[in-house]
Amino acid sequence: MPFIPHTENDVKEMLAVIGAPSIEALFDEIPAALRTRALTGLPEALSEMEVTQLMERRAARDGRPLTFVGAGAYEHHIPAAVWAIVTRGEFYSAYTPYQAEASQGTLQLLYEYQSMMASLTGMEVSNASLYDGASALAEACLMAVRAHRKSRSARILVPATLHPTYRQVAHTLTAGQRLSFDVLPYDPATGTTQRAALDAYAGEDITAVVIQQPNFFGLLEDVDALTDWARANGAMAIAVVNPLSLAILKPPGEWGAQGAGVDIVVGDGQPLGVPLSSGGPYFGFMTTRREHVRQMPGRLVGRTVDLQGKPGYTLTLQAREQHIRRSKATSNICTNQGLLVTAATIHMALLGAAGLARVAAASQARTRELVEALTAIDGVELVFDGPRFHEAVLRLDRPVAGVLQALAARGIVGGYDLSAHYPELGDTVLVCATETKTTEHIQAYAQALRAIMADAQPDAAASRDARSGSSAAK
Repeated sequence: MPFIPHTENDVKEMLAVIGAPSIEALFDEIPAALRTRALTGLPEALSEMEVTQLMERRAARDGRPLTFVGAGAYEHHIPAAVWAIVTRGEFYSAYTPYQAEASQGTLQLLYEYQSMMASLTGMEVSNASLYDGASALAEACLMAVRAHRKSRSARILVPATLHPTYRQVAHTLTAGQRLSFDVLPYDPATGTTQRAALDAYAGEDITAVVIQQPNFFGLLEDVDALTDWARANGAMAIAVVNPLSLAILKPPGEWGAQGAGVDIVVGDGQPLGVPLSSGGPYFGFMTTRREHVRQMPGRLVGRTVDLQGKPGYTLTLQAREQHIRRSKATSNICTNQGLLVTAATIHMALLGAAGLARVAAASQARTRELVEALTAIDGVELVFDGPRFHEAVLRLDRPVAGVLQALAARGIVGGYDLSAHYPELGDTVLVCATETKTTEHIQAYAQALRAIMADAQPDAAASRDARSGSSAAK
């Protein structure tokens, strides 16, 4: 709500209706010892105009830099119609649609979202979203443990090329339930999962194998071989995908030499009409096979007909802690990011399959152009030269942190420093280009980087200082 419309008289009238002498009386059940009478340390109150001016000054500090960083959150063009519709009161203020009779519009939209996501991933069932991509992976691992009744190990194989934050979140959210994660190394030459590394696990009790496509380096994994290995060794397959990439890549529901597909698909829906917004909020998605639907966390909207034969929508298969015993719930932490799902649904509906494919293809072309422009600079080289989707790993001849700082001073966000998560790669940076970047943008980045790289090579002490500063910042 952009403003508070209630006058003092409005407040008095509302209190009179409910029989309360004051707003303070509404909180009298809280013991006096636990209530704070004054908030010390806060600045003086500002007027609406002063608050607006303050926020404008602070927003101006960020500027409007050219952004070439991806690493899980991507700058895409969002048609104006998307958020013009999302911010209508009917959607903007809607709560979880527990009451079907009062929520048909919201339920229909969620049903359409589920249909689109199931189609995009090539799976049979979608839920009505989760908190974000990382927690969606954690939920998928827990779901695999529940669904794979023959496995007793709760042991998950994850590639080293899986998004580092996803690995961390999955471990944090599942550690209390005794899940264990074995990390599969990547080939230093190709940047993709070592197929031979799986041989050590052949015949063992493995609950699930996680496969990210594209992987964190932006490279395309041999998903068919990885999926087939999981099936041949009695493990479930969990796909982690960028939904936009599925507009031009084979969907997880068709992975494998015979196209049998994976068991669970998750990812972050941010590329679908959700702005970067300084890190969120975003939303996670999950799709699965029909046979696993009762182990799927979150909400699921179903379509039916009423007594007059008219179509109607309602929440179904609600195996959540609000509806059944907590110990039997499929999830106690899932969150439906309804507003972001609304944006994604409208975004996908506006662009359609052909529009999403055009965006993905344009992003591919821009990344290829970016890599060519940057690797033409002395001291910059491409690390992995395999098939990729709109991201690439570049190696510099000096510490990345200092270069990124220099680029930032020129109004360019130059990429993601990989040294903290992948020190074995040396001074490397993950760069990304989407359809929002033009040839002029790419040339501006290249010119700035060329000027920075033309400076004298930092000495050893400066290199150590740059690395130390980068670690402290993280």
